[in-house]
Amino acid sequence: MYGARFIVGLALSGLLSAPIVAAAGEVYSYVDSEGVVHFSNVPSDPRYRRVNRGGGSGVYRAPAQARARPLPAGRDQAWRDAIRTAAQRYALPEALLLAVMAVESNFDHRALSEKGAVGLMQLMPTTAKDMYVADAWDPMQNIEGGARYLRILANQYEGDMVKTIAAYNAGPEAVRRAGGAVPNIPETQEYVRKVIALYQAYKAGK
Repeated sequence: MYGARFIVGLALSGLLSAPIVAAAGEVYSYVDSEGVVHFSNVPSDPRYRRVNRGGGSGVYRAPAQARARPLPAGRDQAWRDAIRTAAQRYALPEALLLAVMAVESNFDHRALSEKGAVGLMQLMPTTAKDMYVADAWDPMQNIEGGARYLRILANQYEGDMVKTIAAYNAGPEAVRRAGGAVPNIPETQEYVRKVIALYQAYKAGK
């Protein structure tokens, strides 16, 4: 069986030719016969309908009051430089990194979840190790590791931002069990809503 680090290296080896996580802000959704909510920014099923960002859809309600949260005073330039560098290195929108960071830790580099996730991007110890992060408490390493993991997930889901975000929260196995859709887990569905809403806010500079 191949080790995790081999798999990581294999995923990153195709970085330059991999599809970039979609920068467009449109999101589509539908509810299947079992009541499972499906989100995508790459609609591949005729049941998908474009959702209303301001809350007009009965499925996806991005908070109308969503605003791009500023980085903490005194950390702004150093963290922004790290975010910009990681975004360029892994071909990700800066707005996506900011949105994930905002929802994961509210920009608290000392954040520790009940499950043991650490820092700005809330990396689990095993994920941090697989992403070559020596010190997950170090903000710069944490940002780098989180971006690397998002890139690997984006490669896995062919650039589908919604699936990438869902897998970052619930894990790729949960997305697989859901048939490639957002898992029917309230926490994950709310997480996807929040990240997309903030992504759109950061992208629009609001």
